Amino acid sequence: MLTKNMEEALNKQVNAELYSAYLYLSMAAYFESVDLKGCATWMYAQTQEEMVHAMKIYEYINERGGRAIMDAIDAPKNEWGSALEVFEHAYQHEQYVTSLINDLMDLSISEKDHATRIFLQWFVTEQVEEEASASGVVERLKLAGESTGGLFMVDKELGQRQLPIPLPQKK
Repeated sequence: MLTKNMEEALNKQVNAELYSAYLYLSMAAYFESVDLKGCATWMYAQTQEEMVHAMKIYEYINERGGRAIMDAIDAPKNEWGSALEVFEHAYQHEQYVTSLINDLMDLSISEKDHATRIFLQWFVTEQVEEEASASGVVERLKLAGESTGGLFMVDKELGQRQLPIPLPQKK
């Protein structure tokens, strides 16, 4: 059974993960609008990952006798000046999410909630990968600099990312 404090904190994290999905979908829409389809594909995959994260926590809350509560999700930013700016924003956002996961882990330790601590370990490990992935794209875009050819190559590479759930085919 979750304490009320832990249940509330986990529900806030569900909302944060749903916001992350919404943010990445907004980033995908931006990339579609500037014809960077590979970057859009990368962001679609990221959107789906964040939905999976939200559902993992949602299911855990219910499994532990709590109740998942859906809150309003703030509107995400929807304009950026460049692909680099978008990915820098994504990287900063992942660093923020890492801080939220760390806060949850600290709470689970202080409440001696061993089951939640073990559950959260997956997210701690996942955030290392999330930050490294976003940071890696930032570094490749910095290397590309002002080169449209370099941007084209990075976009093509990012388009190779496999989507967990296939997107509808465009006609």
